[in-house]
Amino acid sequence: MAKHRLIKAERETIMLTSEADDTWDIYTFNTDLKNRLRRFAARYPELCKLKAENKELGCMTYIVQKSRVSIHLNSPQSETRRKAASENAKRSMNLAPGIKQE
Repeated sequence: MAKHRLIKAERETIMLTSEADDTWDIYTFNTDLKNRLRRFAARYPELCKLKAENKELGCMTYIVQKSRVSIHLNSPQSETRRKAASENAKRSMNLAPGIKQE
């Protein structure tokens, strides 16, 4: 049976929980996230497990303990801070032996 191809707009990641739950249901088509969840479930089966997989569509759902999931929001950097970080990275590259700069 051939995989049904969805357009990008149809390939969702949905994280579902309630205040009463102690787990997240994470439904995703995202390959990187599926791989990360697969590795985490293999290493910590008591904290994360595969709930469902649709091989035809290419999505998976995992159940993950709430205490293992966090959402990190990054605030935008100012232009000054961005330039300082770039200069710092350039200086670090110059200090690292054997690395050529282009």
